[in-house]
Amino acid sequence: MSGILRLAVAWATVGAFAWFGKEWLGDLGSPLWACGLFAWLLGAIMWSAFGVVHEAEELAEMLGEPLGTLILTLAIVVIEVALVSAVMLSAKDAPTLGRDTMFAVLMIVLNGVVGIGLLIGGLRHHQQSYNLQGASAFLSVLIPLSTIALIIPNFTTSTSDGTLTRLQAITFSTFTVALYAVFLLIQTGRHRDFFMESSHEATSGPEPTEAGERPAAGTILRHTALLIANILPIVLLSKSLATILDHGIAALGAPSALGGVLIAAIVFTPEAISSLKAVARNDLQRAINLCLGAATSTIGLTVPAILAVGLITGQTVVLGLKPTEMALLTVTLILSTLTFSGLRTTVLEGAVHLIVFLVYLVLIFSP
Repeated sequence: MSGILRLAVAWATVGAFAWFGKEWLGDLGSPLWACGLFAWLLGAIMWSAFGVVHEAEELAEMLGEPLGTLILTLAIVVIEVALVSAVMLSAKDAPTLGRDTMFAVLMIVLNGVVGIGLLIGGLRHHQQSYNLQGASAFLSVLIPLSTIALIIPNFTTSTSDGTLTRLQAITFSTFTVALYAVFLLIQTGRHRDFFMESSHEATSGPEPTEAGERPAAGTILRHTALLIANILPIVLLSKSLATILDHGIAALGAPSALGGVLIAAIVFTPEAISSLKAVARNDLQRAINLCLGAATSTIGLTVPAILAVGLITGQTVVLGLKPTEMALLTVTLILSTLTFSGLRTTVLEGAVHLIVFLVYLVLIFSP
């Protein structure tokens, strides 16, 4: 019943903004009116996002790991790409938004969620185990992808200010998509067992149900359709939310990076909650698949998307991070490598990640 109500509210909101949105968004001079619209849109989008998580978890139960977490991660990243593209297309002056959003996702996921998760897991279970091969595979892809996307543009000589030439944008996007595609083939095919509990044996298909049978194709299709039905309202409402976000940041004189942080927080809150629930029930492997998978998918899909928007619309896209941000990213990648280099995690790793995340939050408002 709650799922039907969620869809009804989401699609009713889509209909209302499709009919009256132009008039409503054209009069944002009143702070109370703007806040009311923002709260409405945010509530509808967040509720739909939780619906995405619910349907993805249902599919995860039927399809098994790592397909379940992969479906959730890809669904969330599609929402992120839609929001970033909507802001870029509506604002027409957001050259750093894609960079800020990707960096915010990395900091929130790799430091915030991982830090809190390891603290919860360490306090509750003392030590938690996971499949080292899967974490290593994630990081071996994430490190070069994030370096190519967010650091190298600062050191190329063909352009300045962290931008890329047309040739660089096209080739880097192609390389990024190709590497991510190879990773997906590994994750879902030959080395699927890397992303499962090390005590489990890899399977070639969906896990059996309690009755010993595989889930019916009709059931899988139904949950897939519900997953898409929950994603579409978020995508359709993203442009309206982007307009209000852009207006609010400009009116408040807030740091431009705040837009990326808000988008990342809106998109990844449901997935973060799912990760923390997994840690609490001592399923660290699922949490790692969600967190490291979200970070990898964000770079692998967002970079080509925002570069494509920039090339098509003629907008400038700045990818290179600022010096302090590059330092934080480097520390985060090194720290993640150290954290997931052993077979077990403790409270200490969680505390260190959380401190780095808090430093990131301070630097947003006091760079």
